[in-house]
Amino acid sequence: MRRAVLVVNPFATRVTEERVEAVRAALERGASVETLFTERPGHAVELVEAVTDVDAIFVFSGDGGFNEALNGADGDVPLGFLPGGGTSVLPRVLGLPRDPVAAAEQLGEALAAGRVRRISVGRANGRRFGFSCGVGLDAEAVRRVDALGRTHEGRRPGDLAFARVVAEMVLERRGRFEPVLEVRGLGRAAFALVANADPYTYAGAVPIHAAPLAELEGGLDVIAPTRIRAAAVARILAYLLRGRGHERAPDILYGHDLDRVEIVCDSPLPLQVDGEDLGDVERVECVAERGAIQVLA
Repeated sequence: MRRAVLVVNPFATRVTEERVEAVRAALERGASVETLFTERPGHAVELVEAVTDVDAIFVFSGDGGFNEALNGADGDVPLGFLPGGGTSVLPRVLGLPRDPVAAAEQLGEALAAGRVRRISVGRANGRRFGFSCGVGLDAEAVRRVDALGRTHEGRRPGDLAFARVVAEMVLERRGRFEPVLEVRGLGRAAFALVANADPYTYAGAVPIHAAPLAELEGGLDVIAPTRIRAAAVARILAYLLRGRGHERAPDILYGHDLDRVEIVCDSPLPLQVDGEDLGDVERVECVAERGAIQVLA
């Protein structure tokens, strides 16, 4: 019988004891499964690095746990991502259902059939990311949401809180964002988003297409508005929702399928990867690791 490990973040938004049992039961139809629980930030990196002699590693978590698993993975053992967070971008980009038990059933079938695909990941200053990296606006929003604190169960605020924070930032600046960084080879911009996949993220059930040409099997895409005025906010929002237009807009820098993206800031700016705040930086080097990870599909 195949052997697998299930890494669980018990603090993720949609993870409960009942769901962990249901997920494990679905996976155990085709494999012997050992369950490991994370206890602190960074623990999933350690757990995944330490796993040996298994056919798959499943991760039941939110985006932060998926990111840690990517940073602990050796690329040889297939990973399976089970949506346990409020957003859970990576499994949704991979086409899995939002229900974790239904996703577990599909991933269990994929393991039994040997269905895997190789995907690329990005590295931002050495830290891997699966779907997104941002410098400036969205990273500051991540930081502000984190500052709201967690529930007594340790769960982070959801998508509505993030949308509210972004709206507050736009109002604070009266819809004006001036150039504060340079994307080397493309030009100066107000902020920069680096995508490894499309959608870049989700607002509830709504996909946000920051980089509509990005593909998990390809290189990195970068999108960077040169500057934003109040009159352009609605237009840019429409681009993000429709998934077209901004890759050709004259006031937005766009780079597609790149092996390397270098961003230099005028002064230290927040950096986020997969929704995790990495602190302030003056320079970011994003590198594409093509075909670095095997995932169950």
